[in-house]
Amino acid sequence: MTVTTPGGTSNGVGFTYTSVSVPVLSSVSPSSGPAVGGTVVTLSGSGFSGATAVRFGSVSASFTVVSSTQITATAPAGSGTVQVTVTTPGGTSNGVGFTYTSVSVPVLSSVSPNSGPPAGGTAVTLTGTGLTNASAVRFGATAATSFTVVSDTLITAVAPAGSGTVQVTVTTPGGISNGVSYTYALTPTLTAVSPNQGPTSGGNTVTLTGTNLTGTSAVTFGSTPAASFTVISPTQITAVAPAAVAGVVSITVTTPAGTSTLPNSYFFVNAPVLTAVAPLSGPLAGGNTVTLSGSSLVGATAVRFGSTAATSFTVVSDTQITAVVPAGVAGPVQVTVTTVGGTSNPVTYTYLTPPVITALAPTQGPTTGGSTITLNGSNFSQATAVFLGAQPVSFTLVSDTHLVADVPAGAPGPVNVTVVGPGGTSAPQTYTRVSSPGI
Repeated sequence: MTVTTPGGTSNGVGFTYTSVSVPVLSSVSPSSGPAVGGTVVTLSGSGFSGATAVRFGSVSASFTVVSSTQITATAPAGSGTVQVTVTTPGGTSNGVGFTYTSVSVPVLSSVSPNSGPPAGGTAVTLTGTGLTNASAVRFGATAATSFTVVSDTLITAVAPAGSGTVQVTVTTPGGISNGVSYTYALTPTLTAVSPNQGPTSGGNTVTLTGTNLTGTSAVTFGSTPAASFTVISPTQITAVAPAAVAGVVSITVTTPAGTSTLPNSYFFVNAPVLTAVAPLSGPLAGGNTVTLSGSSLVGATAVRFGSTAATSFTVVSDTQITAVVPAGVAGPVQVTVTTVGGTSNPVTYTYLTPPVITALAPTQGPTTGGSTITLNGSNFSQATAVFLGAQPVSFTLVSDTHLVADVPAGAPGPVNVTVVGPGGTSAPQTYTRVSSPGI
């Protein structure tokens, strides 16, 4: 190379022409993306060193030269099908088609379950629309451990580790979806069960106390699920006990964050069984003591004569209770015992009216005794004693309305005649001993 001026021509300095090839573009991947742009594409070909521009149609894109054969570029917004080109000092490449698709932004409607342990690992199901070609599922800013696009409306994903409540989103070529809430919950803990026993027939309600009980999905008594349960708060659940065989079981609570078991915490108790009541009858006024025999009587909470509670009762053993009979009306009633295991079968106890004396014949006799009195009245059939004053006398039962009593010797004067039966003591009638006339 030389320079010429009016003064002459300079010496020459060498200049070398280099052979720079025009870039060649062989593929663009992916070859389509949403009209809003933002798709990261990989351009493959040759001669990319020193690239000065990447265009999608006439619109420039941001890009990075990875090597002489590869460029990554971010598609700008556009529409239809455009030619992607690369420009270098050697020129502009051939064009490769890139199509802008009208892909809608994905929409999420739910995540189930909506909570899980902080350690992650929970399999969740995302439902919504426009989920095809999802490229990412995120829990907050953290990518899902893995995910599978089942359909345009369904994705299954494995939650990563995290804490608190985060928004789950799905990214597709159409953009990033709205967020749905997912909560990292702590493992539940059971601390108490009340009451801690109930009937083998189930149906009673128990209160479970603990921590982190929100989201409970199952409550089991041993291996049997609760008949039903309600989560009252993060620290309390009410559950209806199922039917089960007699014995002690553990109660387990399950949440998305894990399980908690309270060992040997609940007793299924057999219902009590009554086989006998002795004596079988008593007075209307009550107050007498009866003995109830049977089984599973320990823990009795009530003894009833019909609908009336016993005046008092004492559990002697698992097979015996003594009870003080309350007042009642004439006739039979059903006696039952109630425990946490339920209410027993009934046994019959009869309230009896006391004997009634309507007449004596004769009404007087000698002080020497040796005579008899005929008593007329009612309720004599169960008579256990006849008294003249305080003295019991022998008697013969003729019928429920008639009996004959022997009169022993005694001091002259009137005495009360009474008849005693299971229903009580009759009202007195007067019998008079008369001295023999003197000589």
